[in-house]
Amino acid sequence: MTRLTVAQALIRFLAAQHTERDGQVRRLIAGCFGIFGHGNLAGIGQALREYPEAMPYHLSRNEQAMVHTAAAYARMANRLATFACTSSIGPGATNMVTGAAGATINRLPVLLLPGDTFATRVADPVLQQLESPYAGDVSVNDALRPVSRYFDRVSRPEQLVEAALRATRVLTDPAETGAVTLALPQDVQTEVYDWPEEFLATRVWHIPRPVPEPAALARAVEAIRSARRPLIVAGGGVIYAEASEALAAFAARTGVPVGETQAGKGALHHEHPCAVGAIGATGTTAANRLAASADVVIGIGTRYSDFTTASRSLFAAPGVRFVNLNIASFDAAKHAGHALVADARAGLVALDGALAGWRVGDGYRAEAADLTSAWNTTVDRAYAASHSPLPAQSAVIGAVNEAAGERGVVVCAAGSMPGDLHKLWRPRDPKQYHVEYGYSCMGYEIAGGLGVKLAAPDRDVFVLVGDGSYLMMSSELVTAVAEGVKLIVVLVVNHGFASIGALSETVGVNRFGTWYHDLDGENLPTDLAANAASLGAAALTVHDLDGLRTALAAARAADRTTVIQIETDPLLPSPDSNAWWDVPVAEVSTTSGTEAARTAYEKAKQTQRHHL
Repeated sequence: MTRLTVAQALIRFLAAQHTERDGQVRRLIAGCFGIFGHGNLAGIGQALREYPEAMPYHLSRNEQAMVHTAAAYARMANRLATFACTSSIGPGATNMVTGAAGATINRLPVLLLPGDTFATRVADPVLQQLESPYAGDVSVNDALRPVSRYFDRVSRPEQLVEAALRATRVLTDPAETGAVTLALPQDVQTEVYDWPEEFLATRVWHIPRPVPEPAALARAVEAIRSARRPLIVAGGGVIYAEASEALAAFAARTGVPVGETQAGKGALHHEHPCAVGAIGATGTTAANRLAASADVVIGIGTRYSDFTTASRSLFAAPGVRFVNLNIASFDAAKHAGHALVADARAGLVALDGALAGWRVGDGYRAEAADLTSAWNTTVDRAYAASHSPLPAQSAVIGAVNEAAGERGVVVCAAGSMPGDLHKLWRPRDPKQYHVEYGYSCMGYEIAGGLGVKLAAPDRDVFVLVGDGSYLMMSSELVTAVAEGVKLIVVLVVNHGFASIGALSETVGVNRFGTWYHDLDGENLPTDLAANAASLGAAALTVHDLDGLRTALAAARAADRTTVIQIETDPLLPSPDSNAWWDVPVAEVSTTSGTEAARTAYEKAKQTQRHHL
């Protein structure tokens, strides 16, 4: 037995947890981000202070941001490692709700350790306590329940043993993972207990590669062999399972074209002969043309979000069928598909073996190649787009794509940039594209870039962020400076919310509430580069693409975080994907354009379908 406080035992336990896959063992919890208050300082804070070598601590500037950083780290680590995040009770805990939702939606493991109110309740109501008249055991931490894959409140010391083991099981289960919350009453954190040595011992959680059930594999193979126009939709599960080589080999042998979701972009090198690029509402014309006529859709590691399916209007062939290879049965069963519940890599190997000798027709291969070639010409034009006085966003993406080289990582999240990146970015590596688009959370970018760089310190990390998202959460620039973590931040100034502004024009709202203007309708006199400099970053302002290329080269050569500010024209559209996204339009309105928008919306709704 070892006599420790609850907080000390938890930190010791977390430091001893490891994951193993394919013979590679690594720490599960790389460290702990935290902001301290009365709810966690004397407990978790004291334990982190006592065991700095066992559990490295990193000071964050925003609780939501630190969860984003942990999730980005986990994604870069293929869900085999993550960070813990601790906050005080009250606003610190509720600030983590948004980050937790993003992690759970994106199937990424993060561990949240919010302080909680007193288990004894003698001092109630304490500072920051939410008093509920209908339940004495409710605190603000209960807001984390619906956004967590596992939630527990440790109200007695001995409860920690089961709670910690159950929490770790979920963190290490690729089919169930997401945000995990252990709410820790502040008095319980400091209580002492005699802990079994086995609880504190090194533990390795083995991450399996489940293989398809034979009968399910046979049904899937039968469906694929009957296909004349099959299409693969590669999702994030391909990358997390490190299945890119297996996918490349399978596609090359069979000739099946491969479209990629936001999470799956980079699953194939953009020059692979079967790569047809992004699919869905922000997809390429090549992938979307093939999707419209596909008779069998092979989804690998995708959850079929509305952007991937163009709100269920994309897969339009009569009688289209789905084969869904996914480690989560919930996703494998979607669209009434043939469910292959398995690891993406193990499943691809099984499919390849069972489909020996089968390949698509030469005519279909040639069609996919021609469509991709035409789209590549479109991208070339978008990258070279010349416009005055302000450059196009697509040309900015082209300059960053060039600067990234073979291994540089682009990080982005909300706004118009993710859609343009999905269409236009040319990935050369499975880990080169990091766009959070499951939750599309403004403010993720800089915090996420920090997590990416911590997970891959040998790579250049290029954060693309609009002025709207920057203003929501630039605080982690300070964390990057304090931790000596180098980011290259390209700050695109378009004086508002460009994405929603463009969307508003299609629904008859005419850019209402999307401009950063003063009362006279003029652009606000903000200087975000000066703001970045005040936070400790090197800051550059450029006015054209030549200046951007020069600044990117300087930032790569520098040894500190650099923010490059460039203004673009928000009214210049990127190439159209020719796909729809379901955003309802008012049925009646006197606003100009709304009536026509409603007519177009009702017409588009006719293309929407259930896949039964």
